[in-house]
Amino acid sequence: MALIIPSESTAEVPDADTYRGFSDLARVQTRGRDYDIFVRRRRGSRIAVIAPHAGEIEDGTSEIASAIAGEDFNLYLFEGRRPAHNYRALHLTSHRFDEPQCLALIAGCTTVVAVHGCAGTESALLLGGRDHGLRDRLAAGLHASGVAAITHGHAYPAVHPQNICNRGATGRGVQIEFPDPLRQRAPALFVAAMIRRVLDAVATPCGDATDPLRSGTSA
Repeated sequence: MALIIPSESTAEVPDADTYRGFSDLARVQTRGRDYDIFVRRRRGSRIAVIAPHAGEIEDGTSEIASAIAGEDFNLYLFEGRRPAHNYRALHLTSHRFDEPQCLALIAGCTTVVAVHGCAGTESALLLGGRDHGLRDRLAAGLHASGVAAITHGHAYPAVHPQNICNRGATGRGVQIEFPDPLRQRAPALFVAAMIRRVLDAVATPCGDATDPLRSGTSA
């Protein structure tokens, strides 16, 4: 007789909404089994692209963040790897997301872009964050490419100072929410390329005379 192992019920899964920070999550979830962390540093770049709800938490955000970062920008992924209930167990809300490797990476970055996934059937990105200049520049670049981008009046303004997108060197970053249709492979890669184009235009090489962190430690 085959051994049948009962699947974990939702009630048995710790609710990430109750976590005060990453240390709470790490006490009940195991790295290498429930989640993985990927960090790639590029010492010549002050730009970090992060996906704090990647892997199976918010589908497609690992791939989108990786495509935006390419080989030139710093990249951070917190990826859910559980067989089920990844969102409930691992979705640490952005203003409580204080995973140490992520904080260490973005501490030396003047530009932080956080990639998220959200429910919805409309093909419009939702842009937020405290870096209004970059947010608006990204929106303009996306609009010019035929991609709708909304910067006001949506549910994800991301202006909390502790939101992980705002915890880089300047205290200002951008959060981009991808609804379901824009997380499909073809549109996701197209949008990622358009975002990357804008970031390429604003990139400041490490050590540039205009870089406010010129004397600091490279990310």
